[in-house]
Amino acid sequence: MSSIVIGTLLWISVQPLIRLFLCVGCGFAITKAGLLSATAARGMGLVIINVTTPNLMFSTIVPSFNSSNITELGPLIIVALIYMLIGVTLSWIIKQIFWVPHRFRHGILVAGGWANIGDIPISVTLSVMASAPFNGTDDENLAVGYIAVFILVFSVTLFPLGGHRCVMMDFNGPDLENDQVKERLSTKHAKTLSRLAAGFVRLRQIFLCNHPSVKEIHSEAGQNSGEKESPHETFTHEDSVTTCYDRPKEEEIGVLTLANEHLSTQFLDPTSPFTSVHPGPLLTDEAQKVSATTSLPGSVAGHVAVTHAHWSFKFVSLALEFLRSLMNPPSLAIILSFIIAVIPPLKALFVPGVPGTHIPSAPDGQPPLALIMKTARFISAASVPMGLITLGSALARLSIPRNQWSSLPLGAIGSLAIGRLVVMPILGTLICQQFTHIGLIDSSNNVLRFVCIFLSGLPSATTQVFLTQVYSGTGNAEHLSAFLIPQYIIMFISMIATTSFTLHILFG
Repeated sequence: MSSIVIGTLLWISVQPLIRLFLCVGCGFAITKAGLLSATAARGMGLVIINVTTPNLMFSTIVPSFNSSNITELGPLIIVALIYMLIGVTLSWIIKQIFWVPHRFRHGILVAGGWANIGDIPISVTLSVMASAPFNGTDDENLAVGYIAVFILVFSVTLFPLGGHRCVMMDFNGPDLENDQVKERLSTKHAKTLSRLAAGFVRLRQIFLCNHPSVKEIHSEAGQNSGEKESPHETFTHEDSVTTCYDRPKEEEIGVLTLANEHLSTQFLDPTSPFTSVHPGPLLTDEAQKVSATTSLPGSVAGHVAVTHAHWSFKFVSLALEFLRSLMNPPSLAIILSFIIAVIPPLKALFVPGVPGTHIPSAPDGQPPLALIMKTARFISAASVPMGLITLGSALARLSIPRNQWSSLPLGAIGSLAIGRLVVMPILGTLICQQFTHIGLIDSSNNVLRFVCIFLSGLPSATTQVFLTQVYSGTGNAEHLSAFLIPQYIIMFISMIATTSFTLHILFG
């Protein structure tokens, strides 16, 4: 590749990161200067969540999607779930190897599984799509629409499906000192090594018992003794003593078979005292008929029916809670936008030039509800800058005293940062390339491929900061801050590499 092409790729990659850095730096600076209080930042966050983000989703999804490309939602959802599963798995492995503060024992799974899907990828992709060889506004809208699918998966899994409960579980029960946590992990490691050693010894015994030379020695020993084979023989091989058990005699096999048949007959015989349930299907779920068809007392059968009703009620309650959680403005805007986008008569109310529709125009020649679309675009322009400013404000409030760095779980912190920003992009690139090879991802859709690969290398979500502050009861998130700060420092280097390499794959 020529130096001109390399320079072009680097400039395209660096440019959005510079803009992102400047916006985040503004939020960081005014917070450190005392010009943006926590209350004001929280108010900005509420405006972003409830106003600007829904308008951004609506103004980009409706023009970009239609019935022909709506099938791309499937690969996007699959990729988003795979990334989340890989992140949780990496966090769990880190947790097994390195010690993690007790009040962050479950939160590390959230930090690994839920990335910062939102302002950062939208800011970068908007800048990249605005430059050649992409197609400007159309690709910008399409990229934001693809990211909206990741945002929807993020919201549904974190809140309706209960991912946020992992953060809440960190603050259940008494606290443990770091030394206690380290001691428990050391004990766990010792037990694991002991079990692995025992398993290795057992495999060695099986191998030696089945080795041809050992069998030959065993046969010669039996012939020389002139006696019945003993239940076991001991052999010494390479300074190891191995006990090999012979197969059971034919008489023993017959006795065991008869015993098994006798037990099986008992459990199948209704007259046997061991039988707990008579044969025959249950007629209904009513307690009396359950009692009539089983040997359970009526009170127990009634308890079973009550338990069944309890679980049914709990399932309905969870389903209703799930539906209520989807009614938040961003999720609702995403769902409604996709519905409008794939129904041509509805889409024609907002967007001109929808094929196969004949909607009367407004006096200015635009669709009847084009003013709503223009208003949504106007409001959505503030979404990304405000989001990056609040991100900088949140990072400014995450601080760790310098004298505490030596007592931090540096192994877990470094591993999570490397896992999220180095390992994840590598795995994401391999997965997306394989999906492209098998046809799950359209090889000609460079916008889709860029979004899927780029979103694999994002840092942990700052949403966890707010969750931790709420559930801790003290408003602190000191453990989480130690894990987030290194990620957001490395991010500016890793994202340049990810963006450049992705563009090389697509256009190199």
